[in-house]
Amino acid sequence: MTTSTGLLLLLLLGQPWAEARAGSEAVVCKGTACYTAHWGKLSAAEAQHRCNENGGNLATVKSKEEARYVQQVLAQLLRTNTPLEAKTGKFWIGLQREKGKCLSPDLPLKGFSWVDGGEDTAYSNWHKEGKSSCVSKRCVSLMLDLSLIPNPSHLPRWSDSLCGTSGSLASYIEGFLCKFNFKGMCQPLALGSPGQVSYTTPFQATTSFLETVPFASAANVACGDEAENKTYYFLCKEKSPGIFHWDNSGPLCVSPKFGCSFNNGGCHQECFEGGDGSFRCGCRPGFRLLDDLVTCASRNPCSSNPCGGGGSCNYTPHQSSYTCSCPSGYQLDSSQVNCVDVDECQDSPCAQECVNTLGSFHCKCWVGYQASGPKNETCQDVDECAAAQSPCAQGCSNTDGSFYCFCEEGYILSGEDSTQCEDVDECFGPRGNPCDSQCFNTQGSFRCDCPQGWELAPNGVSCIMGPGSSEPPSRLPQEEGKGDRKGSTVPPASLSSSTGGLEDISKERHTIRSPSLQSDAPTASASLEMSTPSGASGIVWLELDTDLPTVSDQGKPTDGNSVATQSDSGTDGQKLLLFYILGTVVAILLLLALGLGLLICRKRRAKKEEIKEKQPQNAADSYSWVPERAESRALENQYR
Repeated sequence: MTTSTGLLLLLLLGQPWAEARAGSEAVVCKGTACYTAHWGKLSAAEAQHRCNENGGNLATVKSKEEARYVQQVLAQLLRTNTPLEAKTGKFWIGLQREKGKCLSPDLPLKGFSWVDGGEDTAYSNWHKEGKSSCVSKRCVSLMLDLSLIPNPSHLPRWSDSLCGTSGSLASYIEGFLCKFNFKGMCQPLALGSPGQVSYTTPFQATTSFLETVPFASAANVACGDEAENKTYYFLCKEKSPGIFHWDNSGPLCVSPKFGCSFNNGGCHQECFEGGDGSFRCGCRPGFRLLDDLVTCASRNPCSSNPCGGGGSCNYTPHQSSYTCSCPSGYQLDSSQVNCVDVDECQDSPCAQECVNTLGSFHCKCWVGYQASGPKNETCQDVDECAAAQSPCAQGCSNTDGSFYCFCEEGYILSGEDSTQCEDVDECFGPRGNPCDSQCFNTQGSFRCDCPQGWELAPNGVSCIMGPGSSEPPSRLPQEEGKGDRKGSTVPPASLSSSTGGLEDISKERHTIRSPSLQSDAPTASASLEMSTPSGASGIVWLELDTDLPTVSDQGKPTDGNSVATQSDSGTDGQKLLLFYILGTVVAILLLLALGLGLLICRKRRAKKEEIKEKQPQNAADSYSWVPERAESRALENQYR
């Protein structure tokens, strides 16, 4: 044993983690990697830190083969020690999705990535579709029924969840899995007689059962034969590029008592006994014995599968060398041994979007397009307005990659996506009531109506007097501030006296029509219908414009410059009514003048008081004058 090897062994064996921790962890080594399973309710970040402290990462599960390795180490952990209160649990693995990165349902890993930085893989085993939330980090764990030993035919399913924190971790997390990669492995040590081997790995695990032992591991061998009673220390080293074995020569714990009968004498393949109780190891045809005199290696370099990444090894016997070749979609890396994926998307083979996959690629189209062509390399616009799938309630117009909806007259677009049409209430529009009188909203339009005695004009909006009406109808109601519309008919207002002794003696009324309804009728500015005193008959018209014609009580027009002649009593009544009207007007004007005068006086008085309050006070106002006293005689100056 060299000095450097001895120092390394002392360092490895002197560490506190070199002691066995049965029940707290399990380890399985396959190929060039080791997997460990641990109990512990930790967050994903804490679990990754534990793995990283020992030189590894949370375990990857990139293939069915690797999934079986992980299942083996979990089964070993469950056999050693299982919490009684735990029935089901989850174990963190190294698959995570960062905050702000959303779910990708079309990809096998759904947008998740391996924490070791490796490329995306095609293998997945999801329990169900993951959460699409992008606002928090998501981590993946393996679901396990702790009451059952893992079944090789049912690999553990994947489940994503929040990654947890040290302060708030879900109770269903029971542990985590780590993975450690090595450049090579040594075969486990074989003993020629009863004894014990204990391996201490670089990732702080100590065990006696390993199918392969990782590079830089230490082995402590204690022979059980009383005659030997020896202890050996070995280190897994790299003897030559790609060749790893222990620094030993010949079988360990050799005993003439057992020879080749115990564990094949510790030989890898063949064991040959000598006549004096000694034995030696040999190899089968096509293999050669290595320097340790125990292990056999194939003479064909391809037997060790030196090509990585799914590459094929091609051996040339005469040249004693080999070459690696890669499957379609892969190429050799700089070492010319490992195969790596070719990114076909760099050549832009797709019309819109290209998604690279391991060994291949596939094209995707943007929203509003559909793939076409032999390899879906082209994209065609989707006609969203097709009759069978139109999303619009009424009108639909297709555009390149999208569409827009429109509505018929009398409707407006509505709904969150502006695909529905809502009726417009024209009766309460921004321009007000479109009708002269009553307005009724209908789907996509409106309808006007008129009060009794009136009918709709041909324009469907205005109201005109019905031709069959025997009496003029009441005045048509108008909107406030709207005024009379063109084409409407307005009947004259009537006045009746409120003075005692005057009463109506005739209910007959006469109406002057506007020129918009009768083009051949003469124009009237205004007329007042009067009631005559008792005993009088007929209707008296008061002419306000001498150019206006009047109508007699028989309905015949008279000359515009004359007034219908009535009895003397009718004339007196007319004068009396005018007197009352003028007297009332004068009295109202006087009252208004009196009120205005009082208001002006009050305003002036208030203004004077305000000015007086604002005037500054005299400085002497706060003083009072002392009554004047008689001046007394001055005292004589005694110093004079």
